Amino acid sequence: MSDCQATAEILARVGDKWSALVIAALASGEPVRYNELHRRVESISQRMLTLTLKGLEQDGLIRREQFPTIPPRVEYSLTSLGESLLPPLRALLDWASLHGKTMMAERRKAKTPS
Repeated sequence: MSDCQATAEILARVGDKWSALVIAALASGEPVRYNELHRRVESISQRMLTLTLKGLEQDGLIRREQFPTIPPRVEYSLTSLGESLLPPLRALLDWASLHGKTMMAERRKAKTPS
């Protein structure tokens, strides 16, 4: 796999809006249960949350720990690889917060016929 292709695949994972928001929701360092994640990541469907968690786990960014209780308890947390993603992700989220309104205004202007 070429460096460019590998970079594109990594950016597709971490640049995906749901992945970024799930990682941000786990940033406290404390393990979080599924329903709490669902509350923290507003407007994500259960199906999309499940798919996002599976992808992040597959890529080694989050850890899924299942406890042998009845009913079963599952907690999610960032791995050290996931934690290493927090500084650039925070910078991106800060940038989005600072410039989001401007971008949305530009988007609306571009959609308006002249």
